[in-house]
Amino acid sequence: MARLLRWAPYMGHLPTMKPITIRPALSAQTSKSQMNSEKGDAETRRRRRRKRKMLAIQSGIRKVHSAVDAPRLTKFFLHAPKCVEVEFSNGSTFKLSAEFLRIYSPAADGRVRSIGGEKVISGRRQVGIMSAERVGNYGVRIIFDDLHKTGIYSWDYFHHLGSNKFSLMKNYIKSLKKHGLSRDPPRRR
Repeated sequence: MARLLRWAPYMGHLPTMKPITIRPALSAQTSKSQMNSEKGDAETRRRRRRKRKMLAIQSGIRKVHSAVDAPRLTKFFLHAPKCVEVEFSNGSTFKLSAEFLRIYSPAADGRVRSIGGEKVISGRRQVGIMSAERVGNYGVRIIFDDLHKTGIYSWDYFHHLGSNKFSLMKNYIKSLKKHGLSRDPPRRR
């Protein structure tokens, strides 16, 4: 079999050389099983190529989707100890309570109960925010009065939390009820 290179204009802006295979004419000695195995290999390669292209397209869509959906943060207010207020370039403003931010902290926490693989944090109704530190150009580290300080909240994550605040809180309360837990801290004896 001979291999030739052919320009494939659909691959991008620059000319890309794509190998193509020229098959010799079938001879009497070529068996059906050889033809089927070659056909199967070609089909497998075609599927892999298609899958790689789809993954590249999906990755590009995710990047564009996240860049379009998350507007830039314009203002960040810390109303210690109870809440954080964030304002975005599209005019949306969200007031996020300390409890809400604590239970949806992006950090892994040692005091989290994992019940059936579900992350459940209880007893955080009275938690407060002690301070907030800017982390680079992308987020804030919030330090809570229960000494949790490992979560870094990105601007996109603040927008996600604010946009879905009511459904997230509803699901949290439903999850607590399901497992017989409470938002209030346990009483000390």
